Amino acid sequence: MPTTATHVWRPSGARRVVLDGFAPVPRGTIPATPAPLVWPTKDPADVLDYEFEIAAALLGNHGDGIATLDVTITPSGNVGDVVLNSSTADGAIAILWFAGGNAGTNYIIHVTAGTTSGRTLSRAVLLPIQSLSTASSATLNALTTDTGAIITDQNGNPILIGG
Repeated sequence: MPTTATHVWRPSGARRVVLDGFAPVPRGTIPATPAPLVWPTKDPADVLDYEFEIAAALLGNHGDGIATLDVTITPSGNVGDVVLNSSTADGAIAILWFAGGNAGTNYIIHVTAGTTSGRTLSRAVLLPIQSLSTASSATLNALTTDTGAIITDQNGNPILIGG
């Protein structure tokens, strides 16, 4: 008689940001400011898992991992804003489930991770929200290439035709 296979859930690496910037720099030099951490764009209707990996901060400390998480979202309190549905940790990776969000808003997710060894690490990660499941009026009036691709400015906003 066949048995039912159990499913092992694994978070999607497609929505992972990795903490960087812990490389040593030679004396007398000024370290470069790291680029802001940004997760891939989310649709307001999506409920997805996003990852924040802090392994670079724990190098050489085998057995250390995330023990506590404190997550705040800015802006918050408005109808439709991004909400944290749940959070968990797997070693040096925080897994955060987000829902909602208002299209056209870049949310700042502030993650503070406490480790089993007593370290505390705090970073801000941007979560851009765009309506990906429906065409907006801005998308309908956007400048496009011959193949139909929408032309955007340096911030990813469509360049509109007309007023």
